[in-house]
Amino acid sequence: MRVGVYVDGYNLYYGGRELCGRSQPGWRWLDIRAIAQRVLVQASTWTTATIDRVVYCTARIDALTNPSGQVDQDTYLKALLSSGSVDHIEYGKYVARLKHAPLAVRGKNNRPIVAKAAWPIMVQDSSSSPVPDAQFLVSVLNTEEKGSDVNVASHLLIDALTGVIDAAVVISNDSDLRFPIQKARELVPVGLINPQKGYRAGDLRGLPSDGVGNHWWHQLDPADFTSSQLPPTAGKYTCPAGW
Repeated sequence: MRVGVYVDGYNLYYGGRELCGRSQPGWRWLDIRAIAQRVLVQASTWTTATIDRVVYCTARIDALTNPSGQVDQDTYLKALLSSGSVDHIEYGKYVARLKHAPLAVRGKNNRPIVAKAAWPIMVQDSSSSPVPDAQFLVSVLNTEEKGSDVNVASHLLIDALTGVIDAAVVISNDSDLRFPIQKARELVPVGLINPQKGYRAGDLRGLPSDGVGNHWWHQLDPADFTSSQLPPTAGKYTCPAGW
């Protein structure tokens, strides 16, 4: 059984950061093929499965807004290809925009709550009278990664439709992948790996018997990350300090 693995790189990264801790070393230098193989053995019933193709979808960090992050990411991407951890990297892009939004704080269940004027910080009108419950508006730089979900969907469906794979593993919890994953389940068995700490996206749920059947689901934990690291030097590339 030839298995294709399709990875939403940023969904996986932010999931690992939440599970393992942003400042903690030992999880970023991730061997994509190794973590997919680890889960494949643990979670699937595909006894004859062999990972034939790993497609990693990401976007390059903007060097102007995050120069050190860009250097570290470039090293990692080269290490993935050099070591054979992935077979192909499909690039989306980063889009930087200026956004205006109300100031907010974290509330219950991580839901945002709009911050309003109240002592000790109060807003006054032109007559110097307090304006209780006024909102604070801020202007911020917003960088957004674009294209990874579309690239995951495209490679998944092209490979399933052209018959170059017999089964697929998708690493993402992005609900935007609902339609392509549903269609893929009609063609090949699909394993869905949730890299995030929270619940699986409702749109990505289903039944093992949907379509051709033999589907499965798995949620990553910190050990999946820390046990699936590249060697300190992968090809010519060395793990960045603090990773």
